[in-house]
Amino acid sequence: MRSWGSDSEEEDRSPLLTEHEAVRGNIQNVPLDKVPVCCSARYNLAVLALFGFFMVYALRVNLSVALVGMINSTSHEQENRSANVCPDHTAHPGVPHNSTGKTYNWDADTQGWILGSFFYGYIITQIPGGYIAGKFGGKLLMGFGILGTAVFTLLTPVAANLGAGYLIAVRALEGLGEGVTFPAMHAMWASWAPPLERSRLLSLSYAGAQLGTVVSLPLSGLICYYLDWVYVFYIFGTLGVFWFILWCLFVSDNPQTHPSISDPEKEYILSSLKNELSKNKDVPVCAMLKSLPLWAIIVAHFSYNWTFYTLLTLLPTYMKEILRFNTQENGFLSALPYFGCWLCMVLTGYIADFMRERLNFSTVAVRKTFNTLGMIGPAGFLLAAGYTGCNYTLAVVFLTLSTTLGGMSIAGYSINHLDIAPSFAGLLLGITNSFATIPGMIGPVIAKILTHENTVEQWQIVFYIAAAINLFGALFFAAFASGTVQDWAVRTNKAQGS
Repeated sequence: MRSWGSDSEEEDRSPLLTEHEAVRGNIQNVPLDKVPVCCSARYNLAVLALFGFFMVYALRVNLSVALVGMINSTSHEQENRSANVCPDHTAHPGVPHNSTGKTYNWDADTQGWILGSFFYGYIITQIPGGYIAGKFGGKLLMGFGILGTAVFTLLTPVAANLGAGYLIAVRALEGLGEGVTFPAMHAMWASWAPPLERSRLLSLSYAGAQLGTVVSLPLSGLICYYLDWVYVFYIFGTLGVFWFILWCLFVSDNPQTHPSISDPEKEYILSSLKNELSKNKDVPVCAMLKSLPLWAIIVAHFSYNWTFYTLLTLLPTYMKEILRFNTQENGFLSALPYFGCWLCMVLTGYIADFMRERLNFSTVAVRKTFNTLGMIGPAGFLLAAGYTGCNYTLAVVFLTLSTTLGGMSIAGYSINHLDIAPSFAGLLLGITNSFATIPGMIGPVIAKILTHENTVEQWQIVFYIAAAINLFGALFFAAFASGTVQDWAVRTNKAQGS
């Protein structure tokens, strides 16, 4: 087991000098005061990526709210029983609920399969997406991935009318498109993110996922309440197409091909990364399989996503069936935890880079610290939320704190791929996200099976499972994570014997 703040074993094998000496030595000929931040190419990329991941999650989670309005809630016995768990405290607004949308008699198991079907497509394109992005660049891969998802989102109402099977198929196809997005972006950041800015750039871009959740959940609730659930898919699908046009116009795969990047910024980025990137693109498969630091990321990613996807897909259902919020309130309150997570992710990125650059913390110490806080904290508050009963305020507070603290993991396992193997960052994220997609596939199904009667006790079991898995992932990452570039990430396959 590695000590918490030490990475001496890796440093002995690493092609780098000590972290800060190596990075600062690489850029000593570049005046940092002449390297732009505001309106720079790398921060423009981060902002466009932020809006890209905004669309990724807006297109992914809108069904969680829309499904509440798509179901004929009077047709199933379990939903009638659930009405007595907590008293209805909803203050009915002056504007009546629009009830013209078509509803379907899908039981709880079918709903679980609909919510989980996205991930059956999502898992397929993770590793191929990472490999292709590493070979050919991630710009077009990410762009067309989101465009494809947007097009299938526009077709969702048609699929629902044709039947649950067609809707499941369309959601799986959406997953195919989104499966390439995170690996493609990781591959791009391997060429764009200077090591000492890595946490803040990646946290800014990936925080778009939480922002998309924050906006799409309440907005979907409002659309369902005042208009019709079909407009949820039409509006977000159209926005996805618009984003694709902007992405194609203003983004380049790397600094060398960017048409308007300044010379100081280009030199700063390229010189800071020159000792981290391998010219050999052959994949050292055997060395990867034996790499404990890689397995630490896999386990942490799987564990975090179990809790994240459980809440992401089922929180609106919990709000409606247990806490008895209507569709309008449901969207706003379901989004509140993700607003906290978005804010936490952005702040954490800056704090993590400050700790590395100004306080001289090692990378591994920063990664382990934030990952532990970002996984054990959410587990504790998630358990507490299960014991709030019908205390609406306390339940929302605990769920918000759980998801908010989870944002700290952005500076933990989430970007650790770039620390240990920047040349293969896209592929590594594809690998770890493949494992981490499994919770999205089976989590909603298991939760629906466990909550047929929608009782508080049944939901406590769901929260117990999620918290236990989170705790295990935090401990495993703390034991085996690394913060330096691995030998297999910079050497040839022959040198590694693979």
